[in-house]
Amino acid sequence: MFWCMRTTLTLEDDVAAAIQRLRRETDVPLKTVVNRALREGLKHIEQKPAPTAFFVTGTASLGRCRIGDLTDVSEALALAEGDDYR
Repeated sequence: MFWCMRTTLTLEDDVAAAIQRLRRETDVPLKTVVNRALREGLKHIEQKPAPTAFFVTGTASLGRCRIGDLTDVSEALALAEGDDYR
């Protein structure tokens, strides 16, 4: 079933100016310009966003761990600053 809806729209100044410019350039009624704009806008809104590119971070070997136990902070400080770190 086909139906039309009548409604009142409050247009922001920039939108109203763009519609008036299109009406002058194309010499078509306001109703036609608004309907075309809404159709195009709705198509754009309904489109699914393009998938983003998958990014892979490369790996690099940093060699062996120079600290025997990574859970022992005092050993790490002693190695980095010497035994006088306290």
